[in-house]
Amino acid sequence: MTKPTVADGPANPDDRVTGADVILVCDLDGSLIRTDLLFETFWSAFSARWTAPLPATLALLRGRAALKAHLAGRGDIDVSRLPYNEEVLAELRAWRASGGRTALVTAADQALADRIALHLGLFDEVHGSDGLVNLKGTAKAQMLETRFGRGGYDYIGDSRSDLKVWQGARRGISVDAPEALQRGAEALCDMRHFGRPPGTFRPLMKALRPHQWAKNALVFLPALAGHAFGADLLVRVLFAFIAFSLVASSVYVLNDLLDLEADRAHPRKRNRPFASGALPLSYGTWLAPCLLLGGVGIAAMLGPVFLAVMAVYYLTTTLYSLRLKRLPVVDICTLAALYALRIVAGAAAVPIPLSVWMLAFSIFFFFSLAAVKRQAELVDGLATGREAKGRGYQVDDLPLVSMMAVAAGYVSIMVLALYVNSPEVRILYERPEWLWGICAVLLYWISRMVFITHRGQMHDDPVVFAARDKVSYLVFLSMLGFIAAGTLL
Repeated sequence: MTKPTVADGPANPDDRVTGADVILVCDLDGSLIRTDLLFETFWSAFSARWTAPLPATLALLRGRAALKAHLAGRGDIDVSRLPYNEEVLAELRAWRASGGRTALVTAADQALADRIALHLGLFDEVHGSDGLVNLKGTAKAQMLETRFGRGGYDYIGDSRSDLKVWQGARRGISVDAPEALQRGAEALCDMRHFGRPPGTFRPLMKALRPHQWAKNALVFLPALAGHAFGADLLVRVLFAFIAFSLVASSVYVLNDLLDLEADRAHPRKRNRPFASGALPLSYGTWLAPCLLLGGVGIAAMLGPVFLAVMAVYYLTTTLYSLRLKRLPVVDICTLAALYALRIVAGAAAVPIPLSVWMLAFSIFFFFSLAAVKRQAELVDGLATGREAKGRGYQVDDLPLVSMMAVAAGYVSIMVLALYVNSPEVRILYERPEWLWGICAVLLYWISRMVFITHRGQMHDDPVVFAARDKVSYLVFLSMLGFIAAGTLL
């Protein structure tokens, strides 16, 4: 037989042998789905119970197959929302439409494989790991040759371990395989190739959420408010910003891994790198601790007080990811506290005394922003008829959450107004009356943010919205102008 030209996309129906003589066998992880069920079940179990890694480690001592069976029984995976590979699904449907048989053969646990096969309705047979044998590589190849005979099956796979399987296949299809793997497979059987190796840089940067680092600029606020402008102080605050950014990115990665189910149920968050399958979950599993270690290393250089604040920040964010975000009102208070901790860290990095006025203002102001964040989710839920998964709110709570956002925002402005009228201000500013302008523009900005959210036009994160909003930039520049006027005029 002449070897066909390597091509992308479904096979030519005239070039496909069908019927009972050849069965199309499809792998699961990385082939049928753009994720790995071992990591999926681990993070699902961890999200449900933070002690999950300990019994998982004990299960691993009995072998990889035992670990998969253990996690499959504890990880609640919604198979309908997994990131399926549409090109592979099209191939399976075309094969069955032409009268061919199909089989799902995977190293994933049998119970999960059965659930996925039942959901798709595309397979005549399903074979997975049974808790004793990890059905991968040599074990899979031997099983297929025993059951279907050498050359009695076509195989869809994606990894180097599949080379042993392609060696006994009649034909093969690789999925998103690098060129070296493609060449290796082509030496074993007739091959076609779907997709190409996905780039990791862009989804990796997206997972780090560098646009969120703008929040960490709050560490500069204590030095600026205290008019501490020395070069050495600026360097210390800059290192504080970097440390916070690294630790914050570690938290974002961890939160995305713990929130896979909720993100896939969300109209926009389902496109996040881990939820969509654009970035392997294994990357996030090592990336989160590496970022944390980098941030802690820099924080240690700034002294024990700053390091202690960073520890409180990380502990609070981890508790938020694991539990607190599911508790109504508590989640909003926690988000506000995390913003305020950045200001506390900025004061610890310099170090300078922390203003009670600034702390009071920040608590109410950031409580308002956190409430706007929840308001946006509830408005979206009201529009789509879908409850926010993984949160403690119902759509009926929307009026109350909206009032919380408005009330806290206005109280923050009242605190600022009291500060403008305090004796401390006259020490720092020549013309403190100019600072009343800040109260006016903030009153407008907070009212506008709540109004935009009420209309369903708010981003999932109000800080990200503000970073892209021209009006917010004008408000910020106006505030700087009032501060300059109060200082210089």
